[in-house]
Amino acid sequence: MPPKAKKEILVLGAGPAGLMAAIAAARHGAKVTVLERMPEPALKLRASGGERCNVTNTLASEAFMEKLGRQGRFAEPALRVMGAPYLREFLGKLGVPTHAPNGFQVYPVSEKSSDVLNALLAEVQRLKVKLLTGMQVVELIRDGERVCGVKLSKGHIEANAVIIATGSCGYPALGGNDSGYALARSVGHTLVPVAPSLVPVVTRERWPAELAGVSVADVRVWMDVPGQSKEGMRGGLLFTHHGISGPAVLNLSGAVARLLTKQFAVQLRLDLLPEETVLQTLEKLNGWRSKAGKKSVAKLLVAEGLPQALGRQLLTLAGAEPEVIAAELSAEARDHLANLIHHLPLTARDTEGFKRAMVVRGGIALRDIISETLESEKLWGLYFAGEVVDIDGPCGGFNLQWAFASGWLAGLAAAGALPK
Repeated sequence: MPPKAKKEILVLGAGPAGLMAAIAAARHGAKVTVLERMPEPALKLRASGGERCNVTNTLASEAFMEKLGRQGRFAEPALRVMGAPYLREFLGKLGVPTHAPNGFQVYPVSEKSSDVLNALLAEVQRLKVKLLTGMQVVELIRDGERVCGVKLSKGHIEANAVIIATGSCGYPALGGNDSGYALARSVGHTLVPVAPSLVPVVTRERWPAELAGVSVADVRVWMDVPGQSKEGMRGGLLFTHHGISGPAVLNLSGAVARLLTKQFAVQLRLDLLPEETVLQTLEKLNGWRSKAGKKSVAKLLVAEGLPQALGRQLLTLAGAEPEVIAAELSAEARDHLANLIHHLPLTARDTEGFKRAMVVRGGIALRDIISETLESEKLWGLYFAGEVVDIDGPCGGFNLQWAFASGWLAGLAAAGALPK
């Protein structure tokens, strides 16, 4: 009996999802070719986490899926085959040990994204996966209800299965594009409208630009809009030349961007001392009049965690002199300052857009994708992985974990190697 022919699989995109899909399929006997449109693979992975590469986090799967929001349950099969513990073990076996220095975010011990990428590329090479760069896929070739290859800008390639792992249209300088969306729509898939996410917010107010580079370690940010949660997001804040950024803002930015498609501006509120109430802060300001009357209020606020430059700006907004001493701060200004510290208003008029978006909210609708395999219900043999689909998460390793896990699941399914 002649040997069974290897299953031929095409992976579109050489980011984390695509490389994982290729490795999973090739480890189970498939002949795999990866087609990447950029001159180099995984540019976005290399840049991730400030080139430190926050690969995952320490949350259990249930808590992880909750953070993904309404779409989180769809990720369960992928997390079952490649959850955080398995991913860390996988990377360790490739020579990239990981650690969680703050107990939550997981990085390679070297804290170099290049180590993660080089390990994946070495495994791809070891498995004799063909990786072709500068390849523009323009069409899916189908035979009835099944995919049978792709058409390129020049020529075509046949295959038994195709995995679309092209990523989103975020950060085009690092390879973001809409090619995967177009291919999916061409065979009947619906695209959930996309919006930039994990992206800095542009404010109508100009004063944040005067504080560019100033950061606050822990704030709460929410949209002061009817129907929107007042819980908001909590984390670090960074003032920029155009407005605000930092984890708290980035994690809220997708929802802000969505709302900005319907209205001209979104009112934001910032609680700069979320561990205190307005009353507690006011009592502190009142106490400083007698206990530290000759000291600058802006300098006293530094001990509370607010940079001096920000303190001066808050005092100006409260109608006081920026260098006012505690004993001379009026009762009216103290009331105003306490409220500003806990309900600081800023108006989002825009985000910095897809060109700066680390991820994108929206993408290929999940309703026509089988969660257990990530195979299309529109065209058999077609699979999806990573950010191209309508799943996105906050900062903290959620999006890379989804990319790795979904790539692994799609690769196993395409190769017919899913565990029973």
